[in-house]
Amino acid sequence: MALAVLFAGPLLWLLLAALKTREEWASGSTGILPERAQWSNFIHALTDINFAAYTLNSLFLATTYAVLITLSSAAVGFGFARLQAPGKRALFFVLLSTMMLPQILTLLPTYVLFSRIGLINTYWPWVLWGLAASPYLVFLFRQFFAAIPRELEDAAIVDGCGWGRIFFRIFLPLSRPVVVTAFLLSFTWTWGDYIAPALLLDVDHTTLSVAITAWYRDPRGNAIPTVQAAAAALYVIPMMVVFLFAQRYFIRSALSSGIKG
Repeated sequence: MALAVLFAGPLLWLLLAALKTREEWASGSTGILPERAQWSNFIHALTDINFAAYTLNSLFLATTYAVLITLSSAAVGFGFARLQAPGKRALFFVLLSTMMLPQILTLLPTYVLFSRIGLINTYWPWVLWGLAASPYLVFLFRQFFAAIPRELEDAAIVDGCGWGRIFFRIFLPLSRPVVVTAFLLSFTWTWGDYIAPALLLDVDHTTLSVAITAWYRDPRGNAIPTVQAAAAALYVIPMMVVFLFAQRYFIRSALSSGIKG
């Protein structure tokens, strides 16, 4: 219970900040609760910028990336789990070691690369990142596929199935908990990402996370934190609802992948 309160604290603080006036926010000492709830902050959050358009940009980008990286990671995980090739263990070790590499270290070099081949202000970087697979998701799929009995695969081969049909017709449907978990994790990574969209996309193509921090300004150009808080609350609530309904898949995925805690 205490842990739940600890994790819910930031969201509660965000909602309370969204209901305050700018003066209450600026003073910071008039109490936790707003004197009078300012629901108009949510109206400003929806109307001061093109909220729907930026939401669609975020939705398109996150969905495209999540679908691609889930499929590519599943395919790579299947290869590591079921196929035989020289150097497979060493390559898997190299793959896992890349999980230790902070993503921010590779962002600037990839920005230079995408800039030279003309992909800035497009969504193609997310498509390429999606096709490249994720080491963490590859590890999840590899652990799940390695636990499937070899007899199932042998029976499919006897029936004339190739590796492609075995993957798409047998292994991928069986891995539904991991597929859902991988999709939601990757969707959340992109939905909540700020740095990459801010660096690679212009005003028309950027995502809601960038728009929230950049476009809620008063006539003097100062940020309006209460409206930003209202927009941020609207921004995170859909993801919380999705996780609420999908949490059982996370548990099943963790159990089936041999990962606990």
